[in-house]
Amino acid sequence: MKSRFALLAISAASALALTACSSGGEQPAGADEGGTAFEPQDVRMIVPFAAGGGSDVSGRAIASGLEDATGATITVENREGGSGAVGYSHFLAQEGNGNYLLASETALLALPLTTDVGFTHESFTPIMKLGDDYTLVVVPGDSKFKTCTDVVDAAKADGVVAAVSGAVSLDEVVFSLIEQDQDVTFDRVPFEGGSEVLAGLLGGTVEVASLNPSEVLGQLESGDLRALCALSEERYEYEALADIPTAKEQGIDVAFAQFRGFIAPGGISDEAREYWVEAAKEFAKSDAYTAYIEENLMQPKPLYGDEFAEYLAGNSAELEAVVGK
Repeated sequence: MKSRFALLAISAASALALTACSSGGEQPAGADEGGTAFEPQDVRMIVPFAAGGGSDVSGRAIASGLEDATGATITVENREGGSGAVGYSHFLAQEGNGNYLLASETALLALPLTTDVGFTHESFTPIMKLGDDYTLVVVPGDSKFKTCTDVVDAAKADGVVAAVSGAVSLDEVVFSLIEQDQDVTFDRVPFEGGSEVLAGLLGGTVEVASLNPSEVLGQLESGDLRALCALSEERYEYEALADIPTAKEQGIDVAFAQFRGFIAPGGISDEAREYWVEAAKEFAKSDAYTAYIEENLMQPKPLYGDEFAEYLAGNSAELEAVVGK
């Protein structure tokens, strides 16, 4: 059943169409070149990383929430590879197509700063930032490391093998920040996504990783993993994470959040952009949005349209100081 948002949109479109007929056939506001309001068809939500990681969870939650808000059917497609470059490049080719969306994150900003790709964040149409997703530094349950300070000390002495999910991922960013702050170097092993990082950590391929709380909560509860510190400004208020100290408490001045959100291709019509922004606002009012934020232990800080674009510009400048060419 279509939501109240969808029904109101249809009613408004019908009313505008009647007005146009009575005024000599002018196109109504909110209409495309064909004279009808934007109506999504065969919508695709691109996830530029492998299934099972935080980006995949985000993309599927957004797609489901937008389906409830609009009544549209949204199919999720995982197009992993190149630390997100494959998915973003495929999305770039959908210029002007309002029926494509992409679950975006820090790679949107980091890829153009570090890799020879054909896009920047300005190549696309920002729709919604859902919130902020910090990470935890985690180790196997039987690791010799007890704190993040222990990890830094070992990196200075003998070296530490750290997992990263690609050269432009959030974990790459935070490990780079720790290196800069503590004057150390980590030995990195790259993986394609968070689920592979987790498997490598549990399998003993690497010694330490930086993962989103939602990706490791089950393993923390079972004791298979231990969290050494949170790379956040303050301790989490969520009960399951409240006892984890911040890196700053351990003398490491590092805190950096990955945003979660979604974008549309560049060059879409104003009507399509407005449609998705309004759908995003409806999603943000829903229990599904609240459940996504809480289940994934994120901070709810939604932004839409132009405000999201301003955020991306500012965040890109900050990121360039860390991973820029």
